[in-house]
Amino acid sequence: MDVIKKTTLLLLLLFSVVGLLSAQEAEVTLNLEQNGDTGLITATFIIPEGLHQSYEIDDEFAQFYLYSESPGLEFGDVVYPQIQGKESGEIIEYHGTVSLTLPFVIKDASVKEIDVEYSYQLCLDSGACLRPVSANESLALDSSLIGQETKEEAGTNQEEQASGSKVLYFIVLAFLGGVLLNVMPCVLPVLSIRAMSLVRQSQDNKSNILKGSLAYTFGIVISFIILATLVVVIKSTGESLSWGFQFQNPWFVFGLIVAIWVFTLSLYEVFQLRVPGMNMATQASNKGGITGSFFSGIFAVLLATPCTAPLLAPAIGFAFQQPPAIIFISFIMIGLGLAFPFILLGFAPKAIKLIPKPGDWMTTFKEIMGFLLFGTALYLLYTLHYLVSGMAFLNTLTFLLVLSFASWIYGRFAGPMSSLTKQWIWTIIALALIFGSAHYLLDYSPDTSLVSEENHNPPTAQWQKFTEENLAKYRQDNKAVFVAFGAKWCTSCKVNEANVFKKDEIKDFFDEKDVVLLYGDNTRKNELVEKWLAKYQRAGVPFYIYFAPGADQGVVLPELISPSTITDLIK
Repeated sequence: MDVIKKTTLLLLLLFSVVGLLSAQEAEVTLNLEQNGDTGLITATFIIPEGLHQSYEIDDEFAQFYLYSESPGLEFGDVVYPQIQGKESGEIIEYHGTVSLTLPFVIKDASVKEIDVEYSYQLCLDSGACLRPVSANESLALDSSLIGQETKEEAGTNQEEQASGSKVLYFIVLAFLGGVLLNVMPCVLPVLSIRAMSLVRQSQDNKSNILKGSLAYTFGIVISFIILATLVVVIKSTGESLSWGFQFQNPWFVFGLIVAIWVFTLSLYEVFQLRVPGMNMATQASNKGGITGSFFSGIFAVLLATPCTAPLLAPAIGFAFQQPPAIIFISFIMIGLGLAFPFILLGFAPKAIKLIPKPGDWMTTFKEIMGFLLFGTALYLLYTLHYLVSGMAFLNTLTFLLVLSFASWIYGRFAGPMSSLTKQWIWTIIALALIFGSAHYLLDYSPDTSLVSEENHNPPTAQWQKFTEENLAKYRQDNKAVFVAFGAKWCTSCKVNEANVFKKDEIKDFFDEKDVVLLYGDNTRKNELVEKWLAKYQRAGVPFYIYFAPGADQGVVLPELISPSTITDLIK
């Protein structure tokens, strides 16, 4: 009954969020008027009450547009409704119903339809903006207009089939991207410890291997469902999101540091987590095996989110702009992909024979993985120091010392050999040290110096700060421009920086080719970076785009790059 109640509550929450999101979308109608070899396409946007559409006059990068480049047709400029007295560069806010028109001339009589793209980005009147929405539609073209209705219906059916195929394509990408997350450096320590645990279990009942694998999978999928729920709820408020957004919150980063730190101390047997008075070792061991697998799945997700694997970025970028149902399906498929190797091991336990048999090597291996986890915690501390003030960062280090001491007290004096009274006393002392020091030391209130200081932590001194004004200026000067978006918590970004951007050969190559380098930092939430990620439907950082001299459009690069990726593209 509890499961039914929880499921019902979850469904009610999802339906509520769906209703909220649907109320924040514009109703768009496309219409085509034709007179001989000329015509006019009109896009009518009905904006819900309490929202508006902003447009900066003559803005080259506007999110509010109507566009087509169908062959055989020549198009004029989009006509925006003007408000009297407004001049170029000023911002117009449209409310209610607004229409954009696009004139065209037919140059090829064999053209039967026009492919039209439109985009809009609604903003709450209170200030926050929703994610941009883009869509494509085909409009039938016929000089006599006879049978237009039938053609439009056929075109609509083709569009629905194409849309369904597109969704399926990105869902498959999400699964494959999840599989590739297993080889990213973020997940390696937890993955290795889980594999070692399966080796240990392989000497026991084979069913325990399946149970452990399923518990690991369940931990991953539950974590991705929670993450998807956060994405849906935050999107409903109008906030823009990208993959790894939670690492812009210092409390989340701190919580993950603490979890990894405590987990690593337990690997070195500083303590073993138990309820005071529980001495039934066999029961605790069996329960701990499944529980350990479940929490390993959660750890894997937490450590995977600062990484963007190949194929994963376009899948998440697509999902972030879809209805809640697609977001949930995409995230669940990423989770199943991440868990896939262990699902295979669970159903084919004989494959574990490929791993060496249990022995003393396992203790050594476990301790080596412990150092990797300590390194992961230090990496997260490196991220944290970009999010908080200097004193708050030093207090965090002090707290970790107190946390380690309290864990040692718990492991040393609250063991199963002690009396029940002593176990409770020392457990309370350890908890008092932890919570007391947390209350006294930890304060991640927004720091005014950090709030006023804009993000700019480029890979090298060559890089200028990314602004749309800088980009427009250099492109007008016919310069080659390479734009990079990254963050200090982004592992893939750091790999690219170390292997590419910090290499002398690449720095010299940029200078030789006179390439202007612009860097957008998303360590702390950067609305401009989020806007560009949404514009190109990217999941998050890293994101790279190159504008050749005189080119109308930029060339988007993959998430993981090499020196040859840069040199071949620019040459």
